[in-house]
Amino acid sequence: MFCIVKAGVSIEARLLVLQNLGRQVEEKWIWKHLNFELHPGERCAIAGAAGTGKTLLLRAIAALDPIQAGSILFQGKNLSDWFIPRYRTQVLYLHQRPALLEGTVEQNLQAIYKMSVHQSLKPYPLERDRILKYLSSLGRSADFLNRPIHALSGGESQIAAFLRALLCSPTVLLFDEPTASLDAQTEQQFEQLVQFWQQEDPMRSYFWTSHDPEQLSRMTDRRLRLDRL
Repeated sequence: MFCIVKAGVSIEARLLVLQNLGRQVEEKWIWKHLNFELHPGERCAIAGAAGTGKTLLLRAIAALDPIQAGSILFQGKNLSDWFIPRYRTQVLYLHQRPALLEGTVEQNLQAIYKMSVHQSLKPYPLERDRILKYLSSLGRSADFLNRPIHALSGGESQIAAFLRALLCSPTVLLFDEPTASLDAQTEQQFEQLVQFWQQEDPMRSYFWTSHDPEQLSRMTDRRLRLDRL
């Protein structure tokens, strides 16, 4: 483990702060004394051998799994002080195997508006053009929105989940092997879409895990390395 701290940067300017973080599974520490700071606009890889807890760390940052030591601060506020459903819209985890509802892709996109935490979002009809623009950048037409979820490939399911995530207007995205199910062309388009999303707002940052070192070089400029204890 290592800590990267930028001198002279206030807590408020540090988008996401991990302080002495520790995760234990069946009385075994996976990682501990983990310190790291993510700043606005940064693209950070979480690297390490299999079994070092990369997915566990992403899930902990997303408030989906518990931590046994330390604390997480987002926008200067401790995770324990956040309304967790709201926090999860801002620090959003993209699963390796996304959970989608029955129905069409568009019905899945519209479903998030039924949750009270998303009532402040722009109405879906106003966001549909943005979704179509994203689809166009992926080489797909509006017909993709009418596709039934059960007919999607693994890669198409990941695209649908990503589009749904973008509607939440997150500040930090947590990518867990996001292109593992995509062919080479769609992988390139997906990466371009991620870069486009980040460039829309200078506050946006992300963590990214991948077994592809070339992809990590393309998509990230900082690295948090996890080692076995």
